[in-house]
Amino acid sequence: MKYSTLRKRHRALKRLRSVRNRTAGASHFFQKVGRVLNFANPLRYIKKIDAYIIKKFIGTYIYSIALIISISIVFDINENLAKFSTNNAPLRAIVFDYYANFVPYFANLFSPLFVFIAVIFFTSKLAGNSEIIAMMACGMSFKRLLRPYMISAALISALNFYLGAYVIPQGTVVRHNFESLYKNNKKNTSASNVQLQVGPGVIAYIAQYDNVHKTGYGFSLDKFENKKLVSHMTANIIQYDTISDSRYHWKAINYKIRTLKGMREQITTGMEIDTTVMMEPMDLVFSKGQQETFTSPELKRYISKQKDRGSGNVVQYEVEYHKRIATCFASFILTIIGASLSSRKRKGGMGLYLGIGLALSFSYILLQTISSTFAINANTPPILAAWIPNILYFFIAYFCYKKAPN
Repeated sequence: MKYSTLRKRHRALKRLRSVRNRTAGASHFFQKVGRVLNFANPLRYIKKIDAYIIKKFIGTYIYSIALIISISIVFDINENLAKFSTNNAPLRAIVFDYYANFVPYFANLFSPLFVFIAVIFFTSKLAGNSEIIAMMACGMSFKRLLRPYMISAALISALNFYLGAYVIPQGTVVRHNFESLYKNNKKNTSASNVQLQVGPGVIAYIAQYDNVHKTGYGFSLDKFENKKLVSHMTANIIQYDTISDSRYHWKAINYKIRTLKGMREQITTGMEIDTTVMMEPMDLVFSKGQQETFTSPELKRYISKQKDRGSGNVVQYEVEYHKRIATCFASFILTIIGASLSSRKRKGGMGLYLGIGLALSFSYILLQTISSTFAINANTPPILAAWIPNILYFFIAYFCYKKAPN
């Protein structure tokens, strides 16, 4: 073989070795990435028994919701059918504007109860068929048995929080509008003697406000600097500009502006002027259940804005904001209680423990309502009022969890 040919083959062999080494390095890198992704994959921790329990849990939960909500719809139709016919409510509005928003609202409101019923029913059935006995005989601890329960509760809680914080408030607006039109549930559309701080040192006052026409009567706007009045504006009529591209745009009719500069006073009058006042119609009129029509980000911004203005009418909004978060954790607490009460096979059946469980779940909802009332009427901190049921039932869940293995 010629030397030049040998040198070419030697160079080709070096290139092949270099490619192989680089390929081996990349392969090793991808193997590491694959191991990391496999470790982070949540499905890796779900075994066949977990998938079986999750399927039972979610299936029973959906079935219980469908059953109870169907009964609620029947009773609601029976109660409101006369009102619908009297007010000539169209069928499309009844189905899509009312009941299409009625179902998710009440399903999400009583979701902890549905979770508890689902856990009681299917866990009692597993225990009655000796399936839980077989799991324990294979060495599964009660703590390990609760893993699929907690996964299911986490999925339901995440769904409930998303629906309650972002989706259901928009549907509640449509449902309230339907009720005001066809069920004679008239919304509050007026306010009188409204006074609020619309900016630092700026106080607005409206003697009478009509939310239907977005018009206020007897308007005044005072501006203070260093606790001294520097400007005073009055107008017989002030109207919100609903077609303006910007917010806070008002039109003052028959106005007078007094500007104070030391000992001098400048007065400006006119028939009509466009002005910017940092308030909106929603800040002037408060209706029952208005807090349920805000998404969580809107609710948070509204609470912050009202506190900056010095308004004291924000307690029910704060309770609603914290309750949406606290209710999601109720699924975990009631799941632990339900699984602990119904995981044993008993000669008397599940009737007694089902009754105990239902009493606990209904008492939870009752306590939630009572604590909200304490926050609104008894100056209880809103965050504490929202979390009182969870705190109390956490200790009940811990007691049941400790006693269940025995």
